[in-house]
Order: sequence, then C-alpha cells, then structure tokens
Amino acid sequence: MVQAQGLLVDDESRCVHYHSDKDIVALQCYQCKKYYACYQCHNVLEKHTFSPYPLYLRQDKPILCGSCKNTLTYEEYREKGSCPYCVALFNPTCQSHHSYYFK
Repeated sequence: MVQAQGLLVDDESRCVHYHSDKDIVALQCYQCKKYYACYQCHNVLEKHTFSPYPLYLRQDKPILCGSCKNTLTYEEYREKGSCPYCVALFNPTCQSHHSYYFK
C-alpha cells in the first residue's frame, strides 16, 4: 500500500500545511517518485526541491487519494473533483497550486 509522506496530521494525507476535510490528495515528486502531502512537506524533508510531474506522461499515476490509498492519473484526478474509487471529495482550491505539482 502506498502511503503519503510529510509532516502528517492524520492518515488521510492531511499535513501541518493543508488540513481541511478535503485536503486528502498526496502528489508524487517527479525526481524522487515519493508521494508527499504537499510540496512544502517535501521540501522540508528532502535534499532537493519538489519536481513537478510532466503531464505528457498520461499513463503515470502521480496522485494518491489519502482516503482509499488508490493512485490516480492526472485525468482521473481532474475529471470529477473526487476520487473515482471511493468518491471522496478533493479540495477544489488545490488548483491554485497546479504549477507546483504539474508541468
């Protein structure tokens, strides 16, 4: 089972930086391939800065649902605003951080 890393507050990927009910997405750093609750947690705990995931790698699964622990493609993540496996809602304001996580 894939687990999110970071300065975690709970087991659904919420961290000290983002911890609302809908902050359950962890994202994969392209460089180290680890899933982190947020780029800030990654940058505190790793020796390199978070590397955004290239969107042309359409079959890769750089998103982790903290609720059910399934990994998602970018298209699955963006399609409904919720997890296609467990229907947990994702935070819509995460879109404002898109450039940190995807390129």
